[in-house]
Order: sequence, then C-alpha cells, then structure tokens
Amino acid sequence: MSILVVGSVALDTVETPRGHVREVLGGSATYFSLAASLYSAVRLVAVVGDDFPESGRTVLQERDIDLRGLEVRDGRTFRWVGRYGADLNSAETIETQLNVFADFDPKIPDDYRHTPLVFLANIDPELQLRVLSAVGEPRLTAMDTMNLWISTKRDAVTEVMRSVDIVFLNDAEVRQYARADNLFDAAERVLALGPRAVVIKKGDNGCALLTRDGYFVAPAYPVRSVYDPTGAGDSFAGAFIGHLATEVARHGHGDDAALRRAVLHGCAVASYTVESFSVDRVRALDSRDVERRLDELRSFIRV
Repeated sequence: MSILVVGSVALDTVETPRGHVREVLGGSATYFSLAASLYSAVRLVAVVGDDFPESGRTVLQERDIDLRGLEVRDGRTFRWVGRYGADLNSAETIETQLNVFADFDPKIPDDYRHTPLVFLANIDPELQLRVLSAVGEPRLTAMDTMNLWISTKRDAVTEVMRSVDIVFLNDAEVRQYARADNLFDAAERVLALGPRAVVIKKGDNGCALLTRDGYFVAPAYPVRSVYDPTGAGDSFAGAFIGHLATEVARHGHGDDAALRRAVLHGCAVASYTVESFSVDRVRALDSRDVERRLDELRSFIRV
C-alpha cells in the first residue's frame, strides 16, 4: 500500500558531542521516506535546487522511493545548520537557509492524488491544507508540525489537525499548542479537534499514544552511542506509518492494537537513526534489523 509524503529534502550541517558533518543529506521527507520504505512503496513530493548532489538522489533511489514528485528548481537547496550539546533532545539552530524551499508549492503528480496513505511532514500548515485539497479520499492521513508554525500560524495548524487521522507532536509542541502543562490533558485537547490518534514523541523518554479508547506508552530503545538525533522523529513517523500501511493492507483497517504496534516500530527505527550522522544508519537497515530491535523492545514492556 503506497504512502505519499510531502516535506523537505535538505542539506544539513550538524555538530554534536560525537563530531561534526557538513552539508549531508537531511530533511523531514528524506528521513520519513527512508524509514517508511522498509515497509511499503513511498512517493515523495519535495523541492531541491540545481545544486542538489546526485549522491542524495541515489540514496533515495536505492530504496525504490518514487521521485517523480521531487522538483528541481534553479537555485540552492534548503540548508540547515544546527548544534546539539549534552542535551541531545533539542538542537540549537545556528542558521536556516530556505533557498528554493522558501517558495515551495507542492506539485502532486496526477497518479499520486489517489495514494491511500498521506503523510504531511513538517512544512507550512497552509501548504499541508493545499495538499489535502489536492488528494482524493485517502484511507489514512497524518501530519507533523513544529513550534514555529504553532506560534505563527496556529489557526492553520488547527485546521490541519481537524482534517487528519493522526497527529504527530513532540512533548513540548503538544503542550505549546494546547496551552496546558499536563501532557495527558494537552493531548486530549488535540484529540477533541477530531483526529483519531495523537502520537507524542518524547525523545529518549520514548513515545506516548493517545486515542479515544486508550493510552499507550513505549520506552525508547537504550542507545549506547548517540551520534546525531537529527531526523529521529521523522524516522519514527516513517516507520509508524509504514508499518500501519502493512496492517491496513492486511486487515483493511488500523485499530488501536495496530497503532500500538506501529509505535514500537517507530521506536525501533528511530533508535537506529541516531547511531550515525545523517541518514547513514537508516539507509542501511533491513527488516531483520528492525525485528531484532523490536524483540528487545517488546521484552522491555513484558511483565
């Protein structure tokens, strides 16, 4: 079952206590696509400049990601420069160069418009709404966002939340949006808008899932050597939606039990992502790697 993702493809410069890399492959749609492609076919819509390296395209093509929606425009590719200190759960943004991404206008190829699963990665919520109006009637839709959009375009963020099935937020973002200190109360306020599930990413504290019928918490896998947390949340979402696509294809639906299993898949793949800079670790994964880590995660929550 195919997945359509609309988001950013970028070149990142990152410094962490483990080292420093310059202009490596990054972007929300990149990490999502590589993780989701472990499970299902992925169609990517994004924009890059004419300076985007062929090696970046090759990384995506190696996983059979459909790149017909990857627009190449005259100019420079979106670049992000960030630094992580001892607290690897949050990055300090040093510089953001939007470049061609500043005028991103998602162009959805005609045969993408009826993709069964649609994921709106972290982009301007007005663009997310535009994508939703351009697709047919997907079986499942999901969105991610960030503190910037919550602060500057709250009404549009709200409208997207009302329009999708699953909302992904980190713990700070859900509190910011709901204007509530208690995480459970904050998630319930998002649920009240209409989505069937809220997924709260909590970094090295794992993940929480809230639906109308229940609450589920999964631990983070205890990674011994964290090199680069960039893209971990996007990889989590990719594995979550990717696994959910297999459940929907097999059973015709994704019930709460399927959502809980999807959380574990997200935690497993995200834990691999942080073990290298850029996408090096997630691009090398196969299903056996994921299953090994899933077995360990399941053992952590078994009583």
